[in-house]
Amino acid sequence: MNEKRSFPVLVIVFALILSACGGGVQTQPVTSPEEPGKPAATQPPPPPGTPVVLRIGWAGSPDTLNPGTAVLSEAYTIFALVYDTIYEYQLDGTYKLDVAESADVSDDGLTWTFKIREGIAFHDGQPMTANDVAFSINLYKNNGDYVYLNAYTANFDTVEATDDNTVVVTLTDPVPNMDYLLSYLYIVPEHIWKDYAEAPASTEFENEEMIGTGPFKMVEYRQNEFVHLAANKDHFENPPKIDEVVFQTFESQDVLVQSLKSGQVDMITEMPATAVETLKNDPNVQVVTGAPFAPTVSDIIFNQADPDKCPTDVGGLCTGHPALRDRNVRLALAHATDKQKLIDVVLLGFGSPGLTLIPDGLGHWYNDSLVDYEYDVAKANQILDDAGYLDTDGDGIRQMPDGSQPLNFRVHWPSDSIDAPRLAELLSEMWSQVGVETELQAVDPDALTAECCPAFDFDIILWGWGSDPDPNLLLAVHTTDEIPNGYNETGYSNPVMDDLYVQQGIELDTEKRREIVWEMQRIAFEDVVYVIPYYEQAIQAFRVDRFKGWILDQDKVELSDVSSLVVIEPVE
Repeated sequence: MNEKRSFPVLVIVFALILSACGGGVQTQPVTSPEEPGKPAATQPPPPPGTPVVLRIGWAGSPDTLNPGTAVLSEAYTIFALVYDTIYEYQLDGTYKLDVAESADVSDDGLTWTFKIREGIAFHDGQPMTANDVAFSINLYKNNGDYVYLNAYTANFDTVEATDDNTVVVTLTDPVPNMDYLLSYLYIVPEHIWKDYAEAPASTEFENEEMIGTGPFKMVEYRQNEFVHLAANKDHFENPPKIDEVVFQTFESQDVLVQSLKSGQVDMITEMPATAVETLKNDPNVQVVTGAPFAPTVSDIIFNQADPDKCPTDVGGLCTGHPALRDRNVRLALAHATDKQKLIDVVLLGFGSPGLTLIPDGLGHWYNDSLVDYEYDVAKANQILDDAGYLDTDGDGIRQMPDGSQPLNFRVHWPSDSIDAPRLAELLSEMWSQVGVETELQAVDPDALTAECCPAFDFDIILWGWGSDPDPNLLLAVHTTDEIPNGYNETGYSNPVMDDLYVQQGIELDTEKRREIVWEMQRIAFEDVVYVIPYYEQAIQAFRVDRFKGWILDQDKVELSDVSSLVVIEPVE
């Protein structure tokens, strides 16, 4: 699922998205409501028979429990645990049927028939049938305000439950990735959501009970504090071995790491690279690094929204600095960005230089034929000189060619980001060498989303994306249609890109589709829609004295994935 990383998340750039000494089975929260994010006092070992509770620490929090309106990656982590789908994406990069026991497609590729398993129940005890499956897909299909999930249904014509165990999906055009498209369309109960199927109720519904059919069910959610889930021991395929899981939010990266070391949490989904060596030297902790399950993309977002075409009807302000609408300025900033230094200093080497919004973790979809803009301060200065951006008053800051305003850019990032503050400082130093001044500010993730998408009330944002296994949705970020809803975060518009996006979505020949995907990346790269500083590796860690059975033998790393959380069990 493409989603904004809540720095971590997507994101963006996103820096990514921690039980007392009693074996990780205590039930009391590790923070107090009075001091969220502060470590609680160590608790004594729990008595025999206490529920087995896994505690996970992270730096963010879901922005909402409504799947249709969620933006941050933490929300999608919870969705994957609480909800089931028709197909499930696995750590090895393959798909398997989930609530469906079979899938058949017509010869023309337009009609897909799914047989739904019998005996599945929602967390409130009500039976789940094909009617709920069809209702859910239509919910996403019919609500254009569901920016992410609606996009998966772009080529869906009709979705019908022909009986209690059969769902038929008809398409407007055959698609090359039906398993991928359906793997993010979460199944919700019609008996609850029927009253919220249409706008504005569909987007206003908080969904606090969050009833699904997945391996875990919602107990309690306090935004920016914790998410408390209980095991669904009656799950049809993956009943967890543990009893509960608590995702605890920590505002300080130091407290996040220390909470793992002290045993207040059992696993952390993120950490600053500077903590890796320290944790590796702790005999009770194992650090895991590698390709992330959802490849991540850190992006430097330039506001290119045209004020004359500003989506004012949906709150667009389009206050971006006019210089950023000039490719010459963006190109100069690209040449003034030392990506290897960013990787070495910010990530301590745990990453690779970025090129496009499609990350290298997507394999053959990634256009590795592109040659990056070399780090060359002299060349960057020459580009700006030639374009008329001169320092006419000698204060070290260039002005617009008409002298109207200096090249002073607001640079914002989500306040829960681990890496963005240092990234911002380094970029500020680098860009000052070409006469560009920056005003650096961390912003609450929700407020940052509001100023970004689709208000376009910013100059530059450091954020990022978590990628789907298929390039489809990240490619949509470049399209004109996604400007009004904010999914297109730059305001970039190019009719050629719009046409190519439609073509790749229905091209059944894999090689031909790859060629289109590569061409879209080339165009975005040459237009300098973004500067992509790096692609991050996943860095996670867990206590070896608490739980065992983590899935560590796959090419990708994600300890909070359902694959691990349903099989881990306490260390005896």
